[in-house]
Amino acid sequence: MNELLAVLEERSGLIAYLAIDMAIAIILLGGIRYIMGVINKVDTADELAKKDNFAFGISMAGGVAGMGIALSGAVTGELAGSLSIEFIGMLAYGVAGLILIKAGGYIHDKFALSTFDKREQISERNISVGIVDAASVIATAIVVRASIIWVDGLNTDTFVALTAAWVVSQIMLVIITRLFEWQYSKNNGITFQNALVTGHLALAIRYSGYLISTAMSVTAASHFIEFDITSLWLGISQWVVISVVLMVLLTILTTFAKYLVLFGINRQDEVENQQNIGIATIELATSFAIALILMGLMA
Repeated sequence: MNELLAVLEERSGLIAYLAIDMAIAIILLGGIRYIMGVINKVDTADELAKKDNFAFGISMAGGVAGMGIALSGAVTGELAGSLSIEFIGMLAYGVAGLILIKAGGYIHDKFALSTFDKREQISERNISVGIVDAASVIATAIVVRASIIWVDGLNTDTFVALTAAWVVSQIMLVIITRLFEWQYSKNNGITFQNALVTGHLALAIRYSGYLISTAMSVTAASHFIEFDITSLWLGISQWVVISVVLMVLLTILTTFAKYLVLFGINRQDEVENQQNIGIATIELATSFAIALILMGLMA
């Protein structure tokens, strides 16, 4: 404790930076609830406390977590050079992150899971859809965070680069959804999206693991590309190629890891037919663990 106080005393300016960052973060995190209320055209207090709509609560939890993940990439502290620059940077990146996260949710709804109305399903307390919605937001936020760390400076070019990296993430997430849906339909004869509408919790948990681990592999790809605004599109193209390679590698590694972790268990039958959420959660954890290790190795 004495050592901490000594460090704070020596670097007293750090407290001011910390206060600015945390104040902006808490305001933006608090705003998530009201933004969701406006977007979904509902009274959030009514949904959360009176109706006890767990699906809405899970969806909102994903939004709060996603905003926190994105904001963590904007924190620079004393490296900003001045309190005013830190304030502007944190606020600008925070707002940009919020916009991209919400836009990512729109893309996911319209292109990845387009056969049902997400807002209607969440309003009807479909927890499976709430889980998937939260996972898609967190996945987008993971890439937004990596993009904020990747770019340099605070100007129009920076936000063009940030948006371009976001586009890469959305393409990857839509691709993984199509592959997941194709595999499920092949095994079961019904669509993945129809299964979500019927409230298939185990499938929602497994899919969430795919989304988040894919986003982490896209993040890992950013470590190979040096930010240079003069050759932005070359860098983005390289990011796409490396992301695809890492996504394939991730799939191979997670398949093998799941086989070992759940050796002797028919994962397909347990998750898809028996709706075993325990097995599905282990699969999610395994996907996350392999992706986290992959990120560490690439860094």
